[in-house]
Amino acid sequence: MKLKNLSVFEFDNFSFNHPLTSYHQTSSYALMMAERGYEYDLLGLVDDDGNIRAASLILSKKLGMFNRYGYAPKGFLLDYYNPEIIAEFTKQLKKYYYKKNFAFIKINPEISIGQMDYDNQKVVYNKNQIIESTLLNLGFRKLEGNKRFETKIPKYNAIQILKKTNLRTIAKNTRNKINKSIRNGLSLVKGTRDDIEILYQFIKKKKDYPIEHYYNYYNAFAKKDEIDIFLVKINFEECLINLRERYEEELEKNNKLVNKVMKNPSEENLRKKLDSDATLNTYNESIAIATNYLANAKETFIAGAITIKYKNRVNILISGFNQEFKKFCPNYFLHYKLIEYYKKDFDFMDLNGITGDFTKDNPYKGLDEFKLGFKPLTFENIGEFDFVINDGLYKSMEQSGQLAKEFKRKEKVVSESCNIQE
Repeated sequence: MKLKNLSVFEFDNFSFNHPLTSYHQTSSYALMMAERGYEYDLLGLVDDDGNIRAASLILSKKLGMFNRYGYAPKGFLLDYYNPEIIAEFTKQLKKYYYKKNFAFIKINPEISIGQMDYDNQKVVYNKNQIIESTLLNLGFRKLEGNKRFETKIPKYNAIQILKKTNLRTIAKNTRNKINKSIRNGLSLVKGTRDDIEILYQFIKKKKDYPIEHYYNYYNAFAKKDEIDIFLVKINFEECLINLRERYEEELEKNNKLVNKVMKNPSEENLRKKLDSDATLNTYNESIAIATNYLANAKETFIAGAITIKYKNRVNILISGFNQEFKKFCPNYFLHYKLIEYYKKDFDFMDLNGITGDFTKDNPYKGLDEFKLGFKPLTFENIGEFDFVINDGLYKSMEQSGQLAKEFKRKEKVVSESCNIQE
């Protein structure tokens, strides 16, 4: 068998039909990353009959003045239960890249090793765990301690089964917030490339990417109609009408509770009165916000998302909302409306990462709870590995701190709560 530079057609065709395929392993993703300064190869291991037995997009980048590293995003594409194929592919890669002064190639294949049970704070593992031993035996090094967002791609993931999702299947708290967001006059709008500038205002604080990063994504994936832009719009007139009606309903309920507490100041009655007070306060604040904005415009955009469509799966690349409108629950509305929009034509939606941290001090606890409210399937993937090409060079980079600096993931904590009293 030999290593071969594949044509775009050869590589995309192999990737599309491979069980571990991902939009990360496509020529479109390669073109997008090229705009960020990466070089790339589309490589395949071909047998004597011309059949491709393994393949991968390998991105590469300089680390220092002369040295380089490779990255196979969600790769390699091969049979991980066949150690001979892995050994042959990596042997050929090592020979190919050693001459080019590469230190290592990083991989993070989307192989689920367990399903997560957040209620019981555990992971039920499967037989795919054995693949880790295979990789370690072949000279791969595993990144440890990545329960949050330390890796280039999240190790833990939430996958929504679209055709099985509706308002009855999701958590009650999430369902209530979606219903309230609908009554707040929100609507989903399909955008265009021109709307990236609007959307960027909602996502620019989440990651350290300039707006050009998202234009590059659009330019690369729009050629095959694999990317969508969505915005959430609020109509302030409709919102105010609904808010005032609900305020009056809650005020009537609150007055009854006052009388009830006066007659019977039990712990339960006091709790209900405090809950009602909090709800009235939320309505008052929301009415003030909507009234203030209505003075300048009838409607505006308050949230948005970019999605990538590949095969039977939709991936939420990034989403965000105007924190000033968090009481209107635009993020809950956005995600549910995306599920409704795509469920006819796609099977799965990747909610783009959760953590494997069950502790109370997890700074991403709110993010996890938000996504888990939609009742997705949650998985622990095998994680991130470095395949060492040049051991001396790799150790030198590691000891100098170059690796830690290059791969320190900066995932900012943004509140997903809409702070509405139920």
